[in-house]
Amino acid sequence: MPSVPTTIDGPVAVIGDVHGQVDKLKAIVQKLSHLPDIRHRWIVFIGDLVDRGPDPKGAVDIYCDIASKHDKVTWVCGNHELAMAGSLKLIDVPDFVDWPGRWLPHYDSDKTFASYNVPFGELDALREALPEEHARLMSDLPWSVEHAKYLFVHAGLDNNLPFDMQVNILRQRDYTLAHPPWLYDKAFVRGSAAPDCPVTVVVGHTPLPEVRFGNRVIGTDTTGGVYGDLSCVLLPENIVITSGADPPGGYQQMAPPVRGKKKSWWKPW
Repeated sequence: MPSVPTTIDGPVAVIGDVHGQVDKLKAIVQKLSHLPDIRHRWIVFIGDLVDRGPDPKGAVDIYCDIASKHDKVTWVCGNHELAMAGSLKLIDVPDFVDWPGRWLPHYDSDKTFASYNVPFGELDALREALPEEHARLMSDLPWSVEHAKYLFVHAGLDNNLPFDMQVNILRQRDYTLAHPPWLYDKAFVRGSAAPDCPVTVVVGHTPLPEVRFGNRVIGTDTTGGVYGDLSCVLLPENIVITSGADPPGGYQQMAPPVRGKKKSWWKPW
């Protein structure tokens, strides 16, 4: 059974690839705290909290902190979490899949080791350094999160394959697949949903200059863990919140916090 919820409903705030960018994530969370309906809104992390950015452990800590205060939060497995979990043997993978040989040289994983205060490449030491909750989460992350109107999946769907078949594969999470396209393919975000797809597919993974609202495909990764503002999309409103200083279009529609009200679920930094 996955370590986080896999079926959600109601309004959603979906956060793009964080990649250890904790300052940008904190800015997003502070802005979300102004939403009058935040206690009833799901927060979905689209994957790739780890690697590349300055503080991957801090990003996972923030997820855990939110989850301890807010029941409606979940996390889709990204290709970086899959590679990390495979390398640390948090998941059962066949011998022919050489996760360490991929994760160590190709994923900017040195930032993850550093954030846990472990020398780069010492896999056993990193596994020991993981807090129990971090290990529990990353050992069983879902490959998709389902909603009546949306499907949240890290890279997207192949519009040349039947929708139902792909959803069943995502639910089963076949770890013998060394390169599952639903977590890896960078082309899916630029396509359109297949004719038999009954929902809008919400993805991350592929860096974009801004959130992309395509033909029933929404792309949310606007940093790639390297540059630009982190983005969050409010659904069904299709309002974009960013970590930037200037409110994006639509943000002014959200109510400011009211003095004297009960403190929100988020931890102020």
